[in-house]
Amino acid sequence: MEPVLPKLVEDACRTLQTLALQEDTFQRIAAAVVTTLKSGGKILTCGNGGSAADALHLAEELVGRFRGNRRSLPAVSLAADATLLTCIGNDYSFDEIFSRQVEGLASVNDLLVCFSTSGNSPNILRAIKAAKTKGVKSVAFLGKGGGKSKGKADFEILVPSSDTGRVQEAHTLILHALLEVVEREVTA
Repeated sequence: MEPVLPKLVEDACRTLQTLALQEDTFQRIAAAVVTTLKSGGKILTCGNGGSAADALHLAEELVGRFRGNRRSLPAVSLAADATLLTCIGNDYSFDEIFSRQVEGLASVNDLLVCFSTSGNSPNILRAIKAAKTKGVKSVAFLGKGGGKSKGKADFEILVPSSDTGRVQEAHTLILHALLEVVEREVTA
C-alpha cells in the first residue's frame, strides 16, 4: 500500500499556514464574537454535513467550555434539532431550515456564524439574508473560492483550498482560535 499520511499532513500544513495571512480578518471576527457575548447576545451557528459538525462544535464549546472553567456562554447550533430541521424541511423546504430559525430566534445583538466548504448551499445563503433582514451580523467560514456566499456575510474567512478535508481542518483551527480568544476576553 502506498503511504497516505505524509502527503495529507503536508497538504494540511500548507493549507493551515495560509490562515496566518488572514489575521486581520480573524481579529475582526474574534472582536465581533467577543462583543456579541459581552453585550448579552448569543452566537447562532449553522452548516451542512461536516460543516454542521463544525457548527455544533463551536456552539457546544461556548455553552460548555473549551479549556478553562468559566460561565456558560449563549450559543445555539441551528443544525442540532432534528425534529425542527425535518419540520421546516417538510413544511417549507430544506433551503429554509436555517433562515426560519434565524427569523424566530435571532435578535439584533446576536451573531450568525456559518460554515460552508463550498459556499453554495442555498440554506446558508438564505440564513445570511435572513440575518441581514433582522439586523444581525454574520460570519462565513468558506472554502473552494467562496461560492455564491462569497461577499455576502459581514465577515468571512476563505480557506484557499478546493479539498473539502483541508477546508474543514482549517475551519476547525479557526474555531479553536476563536475559542482561545473568547476564553481570554470573556470572563465571569
